[in-house]
Amino acid sequence: MVPRYSRPAMTAIWEAEARYRIWFVIEAHATEKLGELGVVPESAAKALWDWWKTDPKIDVAAIDAIEAVTKHDVIAFLDWVAQQVGPEARFMHQGMTSSDVLDTTLAVQLARSADLLLEDIDALLAALKRRAEEHKYTPTIGRSHGIHAEPVTFGLKLAQAYAEFARCRKRLVAAREEIATCAISGAVGTFANISPEVEEHVAEALGLQPEPVSTQVIPRDRHAMFFATLGVIASSIERLAIEVRHLQRTEVLEAEEYFSPGQKGSSAMPHKRNPVLTENLTGLARMVRSFALPAMENVALWHERDISHSSVERFIGPDACITLDFALARLTGVVDKLLVYPERMQKNLDRMGGLVHSQRVLLALTQAGLTRDDSYRLVQRNAMKVWESDGALSLLDLLKADPEVSAALSDQELEEKFDLAYHYRQVDTIFQRVFG
Repeated sequence: MVPRYSRPAMTAIWEAEARYRIWFVIEAHATEKLGELGVVPESAAKALWDWWKTDPKIDVAAIDAIEAVTKHDVIAFLDWVAQQVGPEARFMHQGMTSSDVLDTTLAVQLARSADLLLEDIDALLAALKRRAEEHKYTPTIGRSHGIHAEPVTFGLKLAQAYAEFARCRKRLVAAREEIATCAISGAVGTFANISPEVEEHVAEALGLQPEPVSTQVIPRDRHAMFFATLGVIASSIERLAIEVRHLQRTEVLEAEEYFSPGQKGSSAMPHKRNPVLTENLTGLARMVRSFALPAMENVALWHERDISHSSVERFIGPDACITLDFALARLTGVVDKLLVYPERMQKNLDRMGGLVHSQRVLLALTQAGLTRDDSYRLVQRNAMKVWESDGALSLLDLLKADPEVSAALSDQELEEKFDLAYHYRQVDTIFQRVFG
C-alpha cells in the first residue's frame, strides 16, 4: 500500500495486528465449539477468552521473530498465543489446517472492506444526485467521437454517472455476499478431523456463510469475481474522471476541478490550473484493474491446494481495497466541488452555427415527402458550408436560402426545428428512471 493513497479506516483492516486479531477470534470460536462437542476441555476456550478480555496488545514483532525460525506464519502465531495463555492453548487448532484460518480471515477482511467501499459509493451517489438536480436543465453540447452531436444537459451527464455507480453498488453487494464465506474443514476439506458444526459456529460468529465444499482452500473463483468487480468500479471512476478532464481543456472549459486558494498548477507556468485530481484517478483506476487479472489466475490451483495464490493476495487484497477506497473518496470530492460554467456551455453549444439541429431538419424533410437520401444530401451540403466556415455561417440561414429546402419547408417550419427546448422534453422522464 502507498500511504499517499491510503485512508485510515481501510488501512486499519489490513494491518498486521488486525489480521492477527481475526486469527485469534477464529481459533477461539473454533475451540469453543470443540469444547461443546467434547473434543477438547471447555476450559480451553475459557482460558483463551479470559486472556482476550484483557484487550492484549498483539506483539507483531515477537510473532515475526518466531516465524523467522519456524518459516510458518500460523504456527508462529499459535506459539506466541500459547506463551501468553498458558497450557490450555495447546487445544487450539484441533483438526484445523492453516488455510482454515487464512482463508476465513481474508473473507472477513474483504467483507469489511466491501462495507467501507459501499459507504464510499453511497457518498458518491449522494454528490452526483445533488449536482445532477442542480444542473438538470443546464444546456450543454453532447459529443460523439469528441465532435459536437446534439444538445444534452449537464444534469443528464451526471445522471448517467449516477446510474452507472448505482449498478456498481449492486455488483459490489453481490460480490461481498459471494466472498463472505468461512472454511473450517481441515486438511483437503473433508472434515475428517473436525466437525462441520465447528465451521457453522465460526461462520455465524463472524457473519459469514459456510463454504459448501472447500478443497482445503476456499475456491478462488469467489475472489476473482470480487476483484473483477473492484476493477469495473475503477473503470467507472475513470470514465467520469476523463469526462471532467476533457471538459477542463482550455478550448472547452465547461467545467473544472476546484482550485483552492494557494494551490499551484505548475512549477514553471504560474497561469496553469490542471486537472490533477482526475488525472490521478485515471492512474489509480489502472492499478485497481491490474489486480483483477492475477485474481483470475489464482483460480487454477493444483489439486486440493497449493500456495501460489498466497503471495498474490498479500499484494492485491490490501492494495486493491485501499486504492479503490481512496479513489472513490477523491472522486466524491471532485464532484462535490466541481466548478461548472453554464455560460461557456451555452457558448460552445452555439459555436457551430446551429449544426446541432441538423437531424430535426433531416426528419422534417422526410416527413414533407422527400426521400431520406435526398433529405440527407440537402442538409449535409448546407451543413458542410457551416462546418468549413468554423461556425461563422448559420445553418438556418443557409437552409432558408436553399430553393430545394424552402420548396419543402417554410421559414417558420425551419425555425421550429432550431428550438433548443425540444431536446429537453424527456429530461424529466430520464430523471424519473434514474432517481425514481
